[in-house]
Amino acid sequence: MKTVCLYLFLLLGPVAHAQSFKTFVSFDGTKIAYTEEGSGIPVILLHGFISSGNSWNQSVLKKDLLDHGRRVIIPDLRGNGNSDQPQHESAYSNDAEIKDIQALANHLELHSYLAVGYSRGAIVLAKLLTEEKKILKAVLGGMGLDFTDPDWDRRIMFQKAFSGEEPLNEVTSGAVNYAKSIGANLKILGFLQEFQPVTSLDQLNRISVPVLVIAGDLDTDNGNPKELKEQIPNAVLEIVPGEHNDTYQSDLFSKEIIKFFDLK
Repeated sequence: MKTVCLYLFLLLGPVAHAQSFKTFVSFDGTKIAYTEEGSGIPVILLHGFISSGNSWNQSVLKKDLLDHGRRVIIPDLRGNGNSDQPQHESAYSNDAEIKDIQALANHLELHSYLAVGYSRGAIVLAKLLTEEKKILKAVLGGMGLDFTDPDWDRRIMFQKAFSGEEPLNEVTSGAVNYAKSIGANLKILGFLQEFQPVTSLDQLNRISVPVLVIAGDLDTDNGNPKELKEQIPNAVLEIVPGEHNDTYQSDLFSKEIIKFFDLK
């Protein structure tokens, strides 16, 4: 199933949160759900595609951050989990997800924070880094350079598959069938692909904060992580064992992030 990679899914269990969550009203009236635990320097974790913030509950990273005295904040990106799921395309256009994270930081009165994005969450975070001045350090996980192409063939292929514009093929069928099996809204997933944030090479070149690019050694379907690292001035690269769907849960993934964040 590796050929589906980013778009296949993160095999994480239920899309909705098992634990209690809070909501706030974002810039356009959409309610965004989030959880927060712990105290200290805030860390925002951004989930992947066909998933929710609940995915991070399976990770070593969340536990390690809490054990190191950090305040862990995990939103459900709009259209996912316990957040509102508007049915019209305008709700997902014009980098709405970026504005949601900025609105969340303002709602929580965060003056600065650390951020981790994995898979599609890394795509969102990359664009957020070009807009948000509050981020101290960032981690882009499970991602190469391909998302910088506005005509990325994989994104377009999955957008057409979820929207029903084209029949399923051997690459898209696993993701679409999985989404159906958990009751996810295919129309919304199509919107999320159609309006997925795009960060240009020029924008990456102007990111000034320290960035860790980290990926599994068997995870290259979304481009070469080394090429992504080379486009960000203050970036470092770490390759750990794993495939796309399991790397973010691992102990080594967490250890590299904890080290990057200088947590003792």
